[in-house]
Amino acid sequence: MTKLIVGFVLVAVAVIAAVGAWWWLDLRWRPKTLVKNQAEIARLLEQAGWVSPGGGGPKVYVLVFRSCPDCVRLKAEVVPRLVKAGVDTRVIAIARRDLNGAARSTPAERATVAELWLNRDWALMQRWDATPVETWTAPGLHPADGDMARTAVVGSGRDLVDRLKPLLAANGLAVGETGVRYPTLIWWGPDGVMRATVCERPEPCRAVLREFGAG
Repeated sequence: MTKLIVGFVLVAVAVIAAVGAWWWLDLRWRPKTLVKNQAEIARLLEQAGWVSPGGGGPKVYVLVFRSCPDCVRLKAEVVPRLVKAGVDTRVIAIARRDLNGAARSTPAERATVAELWLNRDWALMQRWDATPVETWTAPGLHPADGDMARTAVVGSGRDLVDRLKPLLAANGLAVGETGVRYPTLIWWGPDGVMRATVCERPEPCRAVLREFGAG
């Protein structure tokens, strides 16, 4: 009887360990299926000032800010592979709001974000990404500061993340205290289901690439 009990305990421990490893290595990195507020989320994304190289395939929206290290990694390593796989990769750049009186964007960043939202210039996005953050001066771009229309465009990006935050949180996606977390990806999978993930680590990014056959 004692041996039987020990055997059951060992089996139970092995099952728990296997399930724990499955969760740790796979399940916790899987994208969230968005079952609530899909129409509102889709409307907000479609109306945003995204830029894309085209592709004509499934749409993936990528929310970033320029100095975010994970966003830089994503745009360098993941976005090109999605584009190569024919995915219409739509990048939405945000100039974040000030926090507690401290600026979290620069004048050059605000000028660039306004231009991207207004003219959807993918080549501009590439030039910006190819230039170190600290040396980017937004050459040839009209300043957003002091221009009411362009300041309003920058504000539209900030409003977007404010409005997306509760909609994504209602679907169980991790969000930050002041808005979405970066980079956040939202897309419709090959099965037509809306999904989202936060690519702060490589594992969620790999899940996205696998879904589109770009892994």
